[in-house]
Amino acid sequence: MNTSPSGTALRLGARSFGYSELHALALRWAGALHAAPSGPPRTVGVLTDRTLEGYAGILAALYAGAAVVPLHAGFPLERTRRMLLTAGVDAVVADAPGLAVLRELDLSEGELPVLAPFADDGGPGLIPPAGRPLDAPARIRDTDTAYILFTSGSTGRPKGVPLTHAMTRHYFGLVDRHYDFHPDDAFSQTFDLNFDCAMFDMFCAWGAGASLHPVPAQAYRDLPGFFAERALTVWFSAPSAISLARRTGRLSPGDMPTLRWSLFAGEALRAADVQDWRSAAPASTVTNLYGPTELTLTITGHRWSPQTSPGLCVNGLVPIGAVHDGHDHLLLTPDGRFSEHEGELCVTGPQMTPGYLEPQDDENRFLRHDGRRWYRTGDRVRTLPNGELIYLGRRDSQVQVNGWRVELPEIEHALAGCPGVGEAVAVTRPAGGTDEIVVFYTGERVPPARLTKQLAEILPKGMLPRRFTHLDRFPLNSNRKIDRRLLAERAAEGTAERPGAVRND
Repeated sequence: MNTSPSGTALRLGARSFGYSELHALALRWAGALHAAPSGPPRTVGVLTDRTLEGYAGILAALYAGAAVVPLHAGFPLERTRRMLLTAGVDAVVADAPGLAVLRELDLSEGELPVLAPFADDGGPGLIPPAGRPLDAPARIRDTDTAYILFTSGSTGRPKGVPLTHAMTRHYFGLVDRHYDFHPDDAFSQTFDLNFDCAMFDMFCAWGAGASLHPVPAQAYRDLPGFFAERALTVWFSAPSAISLARRTGRLSPGDMPTLRWSLFAGEALRAADVQDWRSAAPASTVTNLYGPTELTLTITGHRWSPQTSPGLCVNGLVPIGAVHDGHDHLLLTPDGRFSEHEGELCVTGPQMTPGYLEPQDDENRFLRHDGRRWYRTGDRVRTLPNGELIYLGRRDSQVQVNGWRVELPEIEHALAGCPGVGEAVAVTRPAGGTDEIVVFYTGERVPPARLTKQLAEILPKGMLPRRFTHLDRFPLNSNRKIDRRLLAERAAEGTAERPGAVRND
């Protein structure tokens, strides 16, 4: 972390925290963690929102030489309990909502030391935040775990992914070579702290001596106003933020003149959204980033070029770029062969996790080839003529419907091209012993017969959706990505409807 005493490291609401202030606070809290009755912790949970306790708590855990486990107070209690136990958390930094969760879990009565610096009551099990600070951050080894992040698991339980200091050092070294971030930059921070991309915002900003600006929910009603107030120069979010800004009517030409960099990750990025965003932020360079947590934040990137990028798009989606330096990739076909053209993306290299916390989760996620271990992303990609990769969808986004092999992103792209339709998400649901396609869309409410007729001019009959559901807006998860799982659940709730019915809810 840059410790320049003159710069602003973090701005929360109307309050700013300088680098020297945040650094000193993290050293003091790290000293408090070291002084816990159970001794210096090896793994520290940070159960906070995007609050001072969250940002200083992450630094304090790292300064203490511990692995950070960011957690979310809004998650179900048993999910949080499972993550605490799986990660072997032996101390927690909590803000007020996080402390309430811990008390509801009944883990704060001395069983798990808790540093809640601004708690109104002392309470049993709480670590006093005052005391002798550490003189300097603890020494660490490359093989030590820096972060433990949890992803959704197909078994219904979260999977813990350890990221070592060597992995993050390689990643941020590469970022330093690719971007010209500097102390005058002002970074947005849109992701919750338990989401891997939040690390990019924090450590890119603090590594450059720049300021970090968490974006409150109300700011999305007027993003240009927030940009102007903070003079933001670096934006990073899920692509859904573009749709959100468009719906508020605040994505007009020139609305965001201060932006230098606009980065998007977490979802497929549409070319049409890039065009709208670039119109609003004409001085900004747009980059589409891709990568699963298991490969340390992002593993590819495509920098948008108005001259060449449009011709590289597939199904209206922007390329994800080339795999990072120092890594190799393979494309695995469904029959277990390797292809130069298209298949499931498998990657090996210094950003790859050594494996999940629970070894049984490694099954079917890693493969051995050519004497090396490769991570299977589960994402299908295609090699473009320029050597970059384009995302085609999840391995399971290619479905069989009445004997047809259907690419759900192709249907979404076709529907988004229909007059009146804003965006579209296609899912499947069981019906009559097979699967049928259900589409949710935004924009104008269009008669389903008209949508079917328009799609029939583009898609084979077997690929036509059986139900269209209009929404004012898509549901978003905590990181403002489209909640596809919730939409699939909504579609499945209608399985008792008469087969073949086409509806516009």
